[in-house]
Amino acid sequence: MLRLSALIWLTTAVLLAAAAQAKTLNLSLVMSDSSPPYRQFADSFGSALAASKSDVNMIEVADLGTASADLIVAVGMRAAGLAAARSDIPVLAVMVPEAGYREMLARLSPQVRPAMISAIYLDQPWARRIEFLRAALPERRRIGLLYSPDTHIDIEDLRKTIAARGGSLVAQPVPSADQLFARLESVLAGSDVLLAIADGTIYTSSNIRNILLTSYRHGVPLVGISQAYVNAGALGAVFSSPEQLAGQTSAAVIYFARTGQLPEPRYPETFTIALNQQVARSLGIGLPAREAIRVQMEHTQMDKTGEPNR
Repeated sequence: MLRLSALIWLTTAVLLAAAAQAKTLNLSLVMSDSSPPYRQFADSFGSALAASKSDVNMIEVADLGTASADLIVAVGMRAAGLAAARSDIPVLAVMVPEAGYREMLARLSPQVRPAMISAIYLDQPWARRIEFLRAALPERRRIGLLYSPDTHIDIEDLRKTIAARGGSLVAQPVPSADQLFARLESVLAGSDVLLAIADGTIYTSSNIRNILLTSYRHGVPLVGISQAYVNAGALGAVFSSPEQLAGQTSAAVIYFARTGQLPEPRYPETFTIALNQQVARSLGIGLPAREAIRVQMEHTQMDKTGEPNR
């Protein structure tokens, strides 16, 4: 039995009012750990529910096994895996990568998997990331990509997506750690920009600095997946903050309270753009302003769907 020292279990009693009837939803919020992003999510999630006229009462419990809830919101992969073992309670997994979520479901037998489970992914849709590159770096169309077998990327589908937007993909698999920098050199030799992905085998805390230095030496900017990448020396990133994900999660919870159904697994609806102008100047790259990039991305999205990115 996992204790509070291993994971933080926060149980909230949430009063969610539908237009026609009031309904009390017992909600357990489970976090993988107490790191700042998860705490920021929890704080913003509580604020979003409060703003929706919900009464929130935070109660700590010793472990998930003692929680009694109508819905579990699991924050991060560790919490999602443990919550999914509670086959009697619906689960909404948030701040999880799509690949990790799908692998988790594949490992669960139908007898163990919750009858109702969904997710709000941490990673951005490929189309959004590619549109960011087009708006920020319109002259750099050869997109470099490193990936390990664990990411399960459909490279040919991604290649077609990039080609449809006027670019090309220069991709190399990294089957083992000792081949990382040889494959990196090969990709950089044929690329205009290196696109990082949520791959814990390649982009580890011990590797990222050397990857950034190597790409910088080649004159190839790296585009990351978070503000932390930009702070470390990436040219830019498009990502969703814990606060943005918390807002989307609160909407999904209210939908569940009103309908008894969870939305289908989906990507973040809103996003943030971060740029490193110092790195851009060092590489001789003129970057548009963040708002200009967003406006172009929104116009592209409107052209395709009639709905803007946010």
